[in-house]
Amino acid sequence: MAINLQKGQKVSLEKKSSAGLGEILVNLNWNARPQKKGFLSSLFASNQGIDLDLGCLFELKDGRKGTVQALGNCFGSLNHPPFIALDGDDRTGAAAAGENLRINGDKIAEIKRILVYTFIYEGVANWQQADAIVTIKYPGAEDLVVKMDSFHSSEIMCGLALFENQDDQTFSVEKIVQFYRGHEALDKAFGWGMKWQAGRK
Repeated sequence: MAINLQKGQKVSLEKKSSAGLGEILVNLNWNARPQKKGFLSSLFASNQGIDLDLGCLFELKDGRKGTVQALGNCFGSLNHPPFIALDGDDRTGAAAAGENLRINGDKIAEIKRILVYTFIYEGVANWQQADAIVTIKYPGAEDLVVKMDSFHSSEIMCGLALFENQDDQTFSVEKIVQFYRGHEALDKAFGWGMKWQAGRK
Protein backbone atom coordinates (compact mmCIF):
# COMPACT_ATOMS: atom_id res chain seq x y z
CA MET A 1 0.00 0.00 0.00
CA ALA A 2 1.04 3.59 -0.58
CA ILE A 3 -0.26 7.07 0.20
CA ASN A 4 -0.47 9.38 -2.81
CA LEU A 5 0.26 12.85 -1.43
CA GLN A 6 -1.76 15.76 -2.74
CA LYS A 7 -0.18 19.16 -3.30
CA GLY A 8 0.11 21.04 0.00
CA GLN A 9 -0.74 17.91 2.01
CA LYS A 10 1.41 17.20 5.06
CA VAL A 11 1.95 13.85 6.71
CA SER A 12 4.12 12.90 9.69
CA LEU A 13 7.01 10.47 9.87
CA GLU A 14 7.18 9.49 13.54
CA LYS A 15 9.69 7.59 15.63
CA LYS A 16 8.69 3.95 15.99
CA SER A 17 11.29 3.11 18.64
CA SER A 18 13.78 4.66 21.03
CA ALA A 19 16.43 4.29 18.31
CA GLY A 20 14.84 6.85 16.03
CA LEU A 21 13.12 7.04 12.68
CA GLY A 22 15.56 4.75 10.92
CA GLU A 23 16.66 5.30 7.36
CA ILE A 24 14.33 7.36 5.15
CA LEU A 25 14.69 6.58 1.45
CA VAL A 26 13.67 9.12 -1.20
CA ASN A 27 13.60 7.48 -4.64
CA LEU A 28 13.28 9.30 -7.98
CA ASN A 29 12.35 7.36 -11.09
CA TRP A 30 11.54 8.60 -14.58
CA ASN A 31 11.23 7.48 -18.19
CA ALA A 32 14.61 7.16 -19.85
CA ARG A 33 13.34 8.55 -23.14
CA PRO A 34 10.37 10.72 -24.10
CA GLN A 35 7.63 9.15 -26.15
CA LYS A 36 8.01 10.37 -29.72
CA LYS A 37 6.12 9.42 -32.83
CA GLY A 38 6.63 9.92 -36.53
CA PHE A 39 9.46 9.58 -39.03
CA LEU A 40 11.08 12.97 -38.42
CA SER A 41 11.11 12.53 -34.65
CA SER A 42 12.84 9.17 -35.06
CA LEU A 43 15.61 10.88 -37.02
CA PHE A 44 16.31 13.43 -34.32
CA ALA A 45 15.55 11.48 -31.14
CA SER A 46 18.61 9.23 -31.01
CA ASN A 47 20.35 11.31 -28.32
CA GLN A 48 17.32 12.65 -26.47
CA GLY A 49 17.79 10.70 -23.24
CA ILE A 50 16.57 12.50 -20.11
CA ASP A 51 18.97 13.21 -17.26
CA LEU A 52 17.07 14.25 -14.16
CA ASP A 53 19.07 14.86 -11.00
CA LEU A 54 17.75 14.28 -7.49
CA GLY A 55 19.06 16.43 -4.67
CA CYS A 56 18.16 18.49 -1.63
CA LEU A 57 18.83 21.64 0.29
CA PHE A 58 19.44 21.01 3.98
CA GLU A 59 19.59 23.11 7.12
CA LEU A 60 20.96 21.61 10.32
CA LYS A 61 20.06 22.66 13.86
CA ASP A 62 23.52 24.20 14.33
CA GLY A 63 22.90 26.58 11.42
CA ARG A 64 24.92 24.79 8.75
CA LYS A 65 23.28 24.81 5.31
CA GLY A 66 24.16 23.15 2.06
CA THR A 67 23.11 20.85 -0.74
CA VAL A 68 23.37 17.17 -1.55
CA GLN A 69 23.43 16.47 -5.29
CA ALA A 70 25.58 14.98 -8.07
CA LEU A 71 26.30 18.42 -9.53
CA GLY A 72 29.51 19.55 -7.86
CA ASN A 73 30.05 16.03 -6.46
CA CYS A 74 28.19 16.90 -3.24
CA PHE A 75 27.09 13.35 -2.41
CA GLY A 76 26.81 13.94 1.35
CA SER A 77 27.20 11.41 4.17
CA LEU A 78 24.70 9.24 6.02
CA ASN A 79 26.65 8.91 9.27
CA HIS A 80 28.24 12.37 9.44
CA PRO A 81 26.75 15.83 8.84
CA PRO A 82 24.52 16.45 6.95
CA PHE A 83 23.29 12.86 7.63
CA ILE A 84 21.94 12.76 4.06
CA ALA A 85 23.56 10.87 1.19
CA LEU A 86 22.92 10.47 -2.55
CA ASP A 87 23.60 6.93 -3.79
CA GLY A 88 24.78 7.88 -7.25
CA ASP A 89 23.94 9.62 -10.49
CA ASP A 90 21.71 7.89 -13.05
CA ARG A 91 22.56 9.78 -16.23
CA THR A 92 19.86 8.18 -18.41
CA GLY A 93 16.95 6.98 -16.29
CA ALA A 94 17.76 3.43 -17.44
CA ALA A 95 18.73 2.17 -13.97
CA ALA A 96 15.81 0.26 -12.48
CA ALA A 97 16.51 1.73 -9.04
CA GLY A 98 16.53 5.32 -10.30
CA GLU A 99 18.27 7.77 -7.97
CA ASN A 100 18.11 7.45 -4.19
CA LEU A 101 18.55 10.04 -1.48
CA ARG A 102 18.97 8.53 1.98
CA ILE A 103 18.23 10.43 5.21
CA ASN A 104 19.47 9.18 8.58
CA GLY A 105 16.27 9.49 10.58
CA ASP A 106 18.10 8.50 13.77
CA LYS A 107 19.82 11.90 13.54
CA ILE A 108 16.57 13.86 13.29
CA ALA A 109 17.53 15.97 16.31
CA GLU A 110 20.45 17.33 14.27
CA ILE A 111 18.32 18.29 11.24
CA LYS A 112 16.05 21.34 10.98
CA ARG A 113 14.65 20.94 7.46
CA ILE A 114 15.28 19.33 4.08
CA LEU A 115 13.89 20.44 0.71
CA VAL A 116 14.02 17.64 -1.85
CA TYR A 117 14.19 18.71 -5.49
CA THR A 118 14.90 17.46 -8.99
CA PHE A 119 16.17 19.32 -12.00
CA ILE A 120 16.73 18.64 -15.67
CA TYR A 121 20.49 18.43 -16.19
CA GLU A 122 20.11 17.66 -19.86
CA GLY A 123 17.54 16.27 -22.27
CA VAL A 124 13.85 16.98 -22.61
CA ALA A 125 12.49 20.23 -21.18
CA ASN A 126 8.99 18.81 -20.87
CA TRP A 127 8.18 17.44 -17.41
CA GLN A 128 5.18 15.51 -18.70
CA GLN A 129 7.42 13.50 -21.01
CA ALA A 130 9.87 12.88 -18.18
CA ASP A 131 6.98 11.27 -16.21
CA ALA A 132 8.90 11.47 -12.93
CA ILE A 133 7.68 9.99 -9.66
CA VAL A 134 9.14 10.20 -6.15
CA THR A 135 8.57 7.53 -3.50
CA ILE A 136 9.42 8.12 0.16
CA LYS A 137 9.96 5.00 2.27
CA TYR A 138 10.73 4.59 5.97
CA PRO A 139 10.51 1.63 8.35
CA GLY A 140 7.12 0.48 9.57
CA ALA A 141 5.00 2.79 7.45
CA GLU A 142 3.25 2.96 4.09
CA ASP A 143 5.18 4.44 1.19
CA LEU A 144 4.52 8.10 0.39
CA VAL A 145 4.18 8.85 -3.33
CA VAL A 146 4.83 12.31 -4.75
CA LYS A 147 3.64 12.41 -8.35
CA MET A 148 4.83 15.25 -10.57
CA ASP A 149 1.32 15.97 -11.74
CA SER A 150 1.86 19.64 -12.62
CA PHE A 151 3.54 19.76 -15.98
CA HIS A 152 2.97 23.16 -17.53
CA SER A 153 6.36 24.70 -16.91
CA SER A 154 9.46 25.36 -18.97
CA GLU A 155 11.56 25.87 -15.82
CA ILE A 156 14.29 23.27 -15.20
CA MET A 157 14.01 22.97 -11.40
CA CYS A 158 11.20 21.42 -9.36
CA GLY A 159 10.87 21.57 -5.57
CA LEU A 160 9.32 18.22 -4.65
CA ALA A 161 8.88 17.76 -0.91
CA LEU A 162 9.72 19.64 2.27
CA PHE A 163 10.76 17.76 5.43
CA GLU A 164 10.56 19.79 8.65
CA ASN A 165 11.61 18.71 12.14
CA GLN A 166 8.60 19.05 14.44
CA ASP A 167 9.82 17.96 17.88
CA ASP A 168 13.11 16.08 17.31
CA GLN A 169 11.03 12.91 16.95
CA THR A 170 8.82 13.67 13.96
CA PHE A 171 9.37 14.91 10.42
CA SER A 172 6.44 16.54 8.67
CA VAL A 173 6.54 15.92 4.91
CA GLU A 174 4.72 18.29 2.55
CA LYS A 175 4.23 17.83 -1.18
CA ILE A 176 5.47 20.97 -2.97
CA VAL A 177 5.80 20.34 -6.76
CA GLN A 178 6.62 23.94 -7.65
CA PHE A 179 8.86 24.91 -10.58
CA TYR A 180 11.76 27.38 -10.62
CA ARG A 181 14.37 28.59 -13.09
CA GLY A 182 17.24 27.16 -11.05
CA HIS A 183 18.85 26.57 -7.65
CA GLU A 184 19.02 30.22 -6.70
CA ALA A 185 15.32 30.81 -7.39
CA LEU A 186 14.38 27.71 -5.38
CA ASP A 187 16.61 28.88 -2.52
CA LYS A 188 15.00 32.31 -2.52
CA ALA A 189 11.46 30.91 -2.52
CA PHE A 190 12.14 28.93 0.68
CA GLY A 191 14.47 31.42 2.39
CA TRP A 192 17.60 29.26 2.52
CA GLY A 193 19.97 32.20 1.98
CA MET A 194 22.90 30.41 0.33
CA LYS A 195 25.31 31.76 -2.28
CA TRP A 196 25.35 29.98 -5.63
CA GLN A 197 27.76 29.56 -8.51
CA ALA A 198 27.69 27.51 -11.72
CA GLY A 199 28.81 23.90 -11.42
CA ARG A 200 29.14 20.76 -13.50
CA LYS A 201 29.33 17.01 -13.20
